Amino acid sequence: MTDFRLSAVKSRLNQRALIIRAVRDFFVNNGYLEVETPCRIPAPAPESHIDAQATGDWYLQTSPELCMKRLLSAGYPRIFQICKCFRQNERGRLHLPELTMLEWYTAKQDYRHMMKQCEDLLLYVALHAGNGRTIVYQGQSVDLAPPWIRMTVAEAFDRFASISLEKALQRNCFDDMIALEIEPHLGSRKPLFLYDYPACFASLARRKPGNPDVAERFELYIRGIELCNAFSELNDPREQRMRFEAEQEQRRASGKQSCPMPEKFLTSLSHMPPATGNALGIDRLIMLLTDAPDIEDVVAFTPETL
Repeated sequence: MTDFRLSAVKSRLNQRALIIRAVRDFFVNNGYLEVETPCRIPAPAPESHIDAQATGDWYLQTSPELCMKRLLSAGYPRIFQICKCFRQNERGRLHLPELTMLEWYTAKQDYRHMMKQCEDLLLYVALHAGNGRTIVYQGQSVDLAPPWIRMTVAEAFDRFASISLEKALQRNCFDDMIALEIEPHLGSRKPLFLYDYPACFASLARRKPGNPDVAERFELYIRGIELCNAFSELNDPREQRMRFEAEQEQRRASGKQSCPMPEKFLTSLSHMPPATGNALGIDRLIMLLTDAPDIEDVVAFTPETL
């Protein structure tokens, strides 16, 4: 019997292959080493809002971040990986419980360098995938020509939110305000970097020199869709342990399972150089470049079809 859904997504799956090939070419051409790290690990990074999928006494990775930073610590200065990641209870127009992630790290650079690299990467991929310098997503043109818009989180709250950033933090509704009132306005005609997050919402990012209440983190938005999450990386093992302990406490307070502490990662962190890293959702990138309204339109199989 013909699987009509697989026939319907064939064109986008062909484009998916071209896009992933272009991503890989960009990094290889820029001197990055492609690495592979295990999908099954003994301890994920403790994060209050991301739930790891248990597999026996271990876990499926929510991100390759911890292992890739151990490679940075061992002297690998420019690395990238395209891999599967797994997150419980994530399913919707923009979410899959099994997703494809691009993650990369550059030693001795910070998040501003990463913003420029994002501009170069997406423009390269769009050109090689046949989109050109302008993409059209759901009837709206988006100009990919750099420079892209840069807006601090504080500026976004002042411009789009119904309450101030300070009140959102006090009322514990920061994430809700970002998702409901701010995100829909971001990246409508040109990609937008939303940067300088409150430090309490960037557990793996370095605090900004001279402004310790803010962390050097950004997210990239195109047509209201969050495409990536990037940092100037925290490499202080003592502070990282304290942040992980705070995340664990938040998980316990909300009734979630507490995972083991990633001790080998914390041990290696004292050897990690200053660096910037980025996690980019490949499935969402393909959505944007193929004008797909739903993430299920750019993958061969969803959980419901297995």
